[in-house]
Amino acid sequence: MTEPTTPAPTKRAAARAANRAENPYLDAELHTRMRDYTERGEAITKELRAIVERGAGKRGPDPRTAHALAPLRGMVKKGMTLAEMFSRIAAGTEKGLWEPWMSAFGMELRSVNYTGSPRNACISLDLGDGAKANALFAKLNVFNWRSLAAEDCAELKVQKPTDKTLFQAHAIFYIDRG
Repeated sequence: MTEPTTPAPTKRAAARAANRAENPYLDAELHTRMRDYTERGEAITKELRAIVERGAGKRGPDPRTAHALAPLRGMVKKGMTLAEMFSRIAAGTEKGLWEPWMSAFGMELRSVNYTGSPRNACISLDLGDGAKANALFAKLNVFNWRSLAAEDCAELKVQKPTDKTLFQAHAIFYIDRG
C-alpha cells in the first residue's frame, strides 16, 4: 500500500511559509514594550524592515474580510462605515466618489474595473511614518497595525529608504468580483 502524497503546490506553499522571516512586531505586547524604549521614527523603521523581510502574508487579501482592517470597518467617515464603502465599491455604485473618501482612512483606491458588475478593485493602505491610518488605529489601541496589515495583504509595495527618505510602504488589498 502506498502512502498518499501531497500535491506539489501545497508543498511549495508550506516551504515558502517555513522560509518566511519572523516579524516580532506581530506580538502586541512586544510591540508595546519596544515603543516604550525606542524613538517613534526608529521604531517604525524597525517594524517596516521586519515587514519587508517577511513579505506579504496573503491571509486576508480582501479588505472586506481582512482581520487587520476589522477595527476600521466599523468607523464612520463621510456618513458611512468603511465596511459599507467596501460593499458599495464591490457593487459598483457611486463611481467617482470613493477615491477622496478612502483617503480619510489612509487608503487609496488604485484601480477599479468599471466594465462589469460587480466590480473588482485594488486598494492601497499606507504603512509609512505619516500614514493617516496610524491615528485611527491608535484611537482603537492597535499599535502594531502595520505588521497585522502586512500579514493580511496580497502584496507589499515598498520603496527602500535613501539618505533623505524613510521607508515608503503600502499594503495592497484586492476586492474581487463576487
